[in-house]
Amino acid sequence: MPTEIVVIILGSILAAVVVTAISVIGWVHNTKLKIQNGYPLESMWGRPLHPRTNDEANERVKLITQENAQFRAELSAMGERLVNVERIVTDRGYRLDAEIERLRDNGGKVQ
Repeated sequence: MPTEIVVIILGSILAAVVVTAISVIGWVHNTKLKIQNGYPLESMWGRPLHPRTNDEANERVKLITQENAQFRAELSAMGERLVNVERIVTDRGYRLDAEIERLRDNGGKVQ
């Protein structure tokens, strides 16, 4: 075989190996990101792989669900308090009182 043909064949094999290596590295990186961010893993054909659940996992889900409900209730209460604070701060009487206090502190001088 002439050396040119050997070089072409080796170049083609090297290109195929490089493309395969890049594909495998990309697949491994993608799977790593899915695991880190909590996305479900998929089989080779795109169907999700569901982990087996046990009693401990079910108990953790229940506890997290309860904690989530508590946080939602607390967030709702904070939202109601924020609405009241906004109403007080934007109330015209509150602004007038603040302006009077500012004038008293400055000795009646208007800035």
